[in-house]
Amino acid sequence: MGIWLLNHFSTFALAVLLGGGAVVLALAGCLLVRRRFPRLSAGAYNDMIGVVLGMYAAIYGIILAFVVVAEWEGLNEAGTNVAAEASQTAEVLRDASAFPPEQQRKVSDAMGAYVHSVVDRQWPLMRQGRPDPGLTNPQVVRLYTVFQEYEPKTNAQQAYYEQAVSTLGEVAEARRTRLADSEQSLPMLLDLLVYGGALVMLPLTFLYGMKSIRAQLMFVASVAALIGVSLLLCLTLDHPFAGDMAVSPQPFKEGVLAQFWP
Repeated sequence: MGIWLLNHFSTFALAVLLGGGAVVLALAGCLLVRRRFPRLSAGAYNDMIGVVLGMYAAIYGIILAFVVVAEWEGLNEAGTNVAAEASQTAEVLRDASAFPPEQQRKVSDAMGAYVHSVVDRQWPLMRQGRPDPGLTNPQVVRLYTVFQEYEPKTNAQQAYYEQAVSTLGEVAEARRTRLADSEQSLPMLLDLLVYGGALVMLPLTFLYGMKSIRAQLMFVASVAALIGVSLLLCLTLDHPFAGDMAVSPQPFKEGVLAQFWP
């Protein structure tokens, strides 16, 4: 559901949906509680509620901070890995320039097929959180076959051949990491703490009474908006290949790899 929302709505629209929805629900709940329990609006239990609210807010804030930092690092690592895979792919092509023209053509054709398969076929599935490793397996096998069938003739070709094969192994490793990153998500327990905690946090603000209804509504609305935007941030960072902040395949279209794109 989260991936579907990220892929079908802009970040601004989701901010309005989650943040605005949380504010509307919070205001409605606050007015309902204020009307149903008049003594709360007079602040009769503020001493006790204030302590509970402050303690809960501190714990929930720590959990949110931990989740956001962890997910932000995951997003950065996913982007770094994609850039590394593209760079290593380009490096294989550069090393192959030391080979005879026929072998250069074979390497270029195989690498072009791999790059197009990654961007055109695998990336859309990664955006949906269900990558299919089998889509690029034939292209990877073809790349290895091209190198296995080639026999270097000179010392220079041997040196570049060894370097290219080593780098090709790094490409395969980065590919596996990229596929794993596209399936990552918060553990169920953290999901429960983040989203379930919000459902507990908001009602607690209704219980903190204020004589001024305007002041209380502003207090409740500000907390609801903050929680709504925080949940959107967690949702966005939880899926590095979906939504407006998704890791882009652009590195596979730049530099030496630009030759494979019109």
